[in-house]
Amino acid sequence: MWEGGISAARALRRLPRLGHMRDETQNLAEEQGVDDAAKADTTSHDIPMPEHLRAAISADWDPAPPMPHPARPEIAPHTARRRAQLSAALPGRLIAVPAGALKVRANDTDYSFRAASSFTWLTGETVADAVLVMTPTSGGHDSTLYVREYAQPGEVAYFTSRAHGAVWVGNVPNAADTAEVLGIATRPLAALADDLAGYRDDTVAGLRGADPSVDALLPRGEHDHLAQILDELRLVKDEWELGRLRYACEVTARGFADVARELPHVVGRSDLRGERWLEGTFWRRARLEGNDVGYGSIVGSGQHATTLHWWRNHGVIEPGSLLLADMGVETDELYTADVTRTMPVSGEWSPAQLKVYRAVQEAQAAGISEVKAGADFLAAHRAAMFVLADHLHSWGILPVTAEVSCADDPEQPGAGLHRRYTLHGTSHMLGIDVHDCALAREENYREGPLAAGYVLTVEPGLYFQANDRSVPAELRGIGVRIEDDVVVTDGEPINLSAMLPRDPDEVAAWLRDAQASPAAP
Repeated sequence: MWEGGISAARALRRLPRLGHMRDETQNLAEEQGVDDAAKADTTSHDIPMPEHLRAAISADWDPAPPMPHPARPEIAPHTARRRAQLSAALPGRLIAVPAGALKVRANDTDYSFRAASSFTWLTGETVADAVLVMTPTSGGHDSTLYVREYAQPGEVAYFTSRAHGAVWVGNVPNAADTAEVLGIATRPLAALADDLAGYRDDTVAGLRGADPSVDALLPRGEHDHLAQILDELRLVKDEWELGRLRYACEVTARGFADVARELPHVVGRSDLRGERWLEGTFWRRARLEGNDVGYGSIVGSGQHATTLHWWRNHGVIEPGSLLLADMGVETDELYTADVTRTMPVSGEWSPAQLKVYRAVQEAQAAGISEVKAGADFLAAHRAAMFVLADHLHSWGILPVTAEVSCADDPEQPGAGLHRRYTLHGTSHMLGIDVHDCALAREENYREGPLAAGYVLTVEPGLYFQANDRSVPAELRGIGVRIEDDVVVTDGEPINLSAMLPRDPDEVAAWLRDAQASPAAP
């Protein structure tokens, strides 16, 4: 008999019969002497835990198995240099950059967490609730990383906290290990409020919106200025970042090969959402060798390839159609590839498909040739669009030649009429975000010059909608995009994703080779 007059076995037998309503659960908790902390850990489907059971569960534990920090130690010098750059940009100002908090997906389930990009860029850390604080000093800033410590054996929450109890969610690296691997002073998150109390009435540089609890501690934090500075600092990638992007492209290429290998099993299957099967095939590779996909994969076959952001991926793969796959693996350090390939699902191109594909391939080659330090960001776009406008005119689709400029924008070829079929810009920056550095000022991004170390996509496309009477019938429903990830240098551009073929004959041969090889992790 447990102290308190009811055995643990009897208590556990009684609890399920009381139903799942929160008020009944809380009433029983009060009846059996459960304190407020226990009730805070209780949800509508939980069995409440009496005090005597909490005490028993808290006893007789060895230390929890340690969790080594997953980051690569070689990242520490790079993040230290980035913090020094930020310090120089904001002298004398407290800087607070949170990782962000979990976001609810449904009721008491959360989305998978993904840290704020600038936070990870500055620290190498990727966990929820962490906060980087840079305190001004006479010589710059002292940096401290605040991380949440999970409940350990001997604490009731070790067993009861579904959010931060190691029994529920696994252990986490301790603060000392985090400090050693990341090369930054580390303190428990519980100390953050007291440590920031003296800055509550100051104007500080805070990355607002990522974590409401941090915003509340620093109500005079500025958002836009800090976010802009960070995005502009992130434009130039160092050698370590380029290595991570190269790895992301290598894994992405293996994921594309997985998709090519699966194609024969889904073509013509009217009983199967083949696009989604292929999406899942790529996701498996992303989870095996990286953190996740860097963005929602676009897997569009047939006329779905003409929908720029086709995210439903529920279509059937019809024989003779094209498959447009826009996919990228995100590494454990959150750097992502962004690659698109268009391929004939049956292994052979039709004449109309090949005509469109070769035009896009030529346009992409023209765009990549313009990616060089000192060139303006839009040079690749202008070169690619001129090629596509020229082809559209030669096919009788555009009524004017590519040399005819647009009245409102003299740099638009074909009087700008090509945009009905090209839809989007040719490039965006790439890095720790798929659309990287989006808050940089126009003069440093879209309207500015490229610099060595920038990484951008080059991704022209042609999209002929199935209901577009302005194009010949044999072209309607064809969508083609080719996208690669390109590094700007002082010389020739470096195509990080060049291991995936682009020439149409090589694409067909690659499909055959992939389908002839056995599946492997």
